[in-house]
Amino acid sequence: MRSLTYLACVLVVMGLAFWAYRENYATQAAIGQMAQVRREIADLREELGVLRAEWAYLNRPERLRQLVDLNFDQLQLVPVAPDQFNDLDQVDYPKPPEPEPPLDPSTTPDNTESQP
Repeated sequence: MRSLTYLACVLVVMGLAFWAYRENYATQAAIGQMAQVRREIADLREELGVLRAEWAYLNRPERLRQLVDLNFDQLQLVPVAPDQFNDLDQVDYPKPPEPEPPLDPSTTPDNTESQP
């Protein structure tokens, strides 16, 4: 009986060792994937910073003014003037539709057929 208990304990310890071995490699793989994702995030943030810098460079007012002057024949863009703006009171919004009156249940087609 004692040898059976020793054998069961050895099998349990071997099973736990195998489980711990697998969990260790699974954890290492997850850590590696997380490091890869962090590197990708850092690369994307750096790329986003570069794109924002390029956008700011391309949207410089003096550059845009030069482009408007060069392409005035096709675009015919002019600077915005204060008299081009209106108050909200001057906007002609469409009127909301009027709600339909409720139906009278006594005049529905189902009720008229059943009445003598």
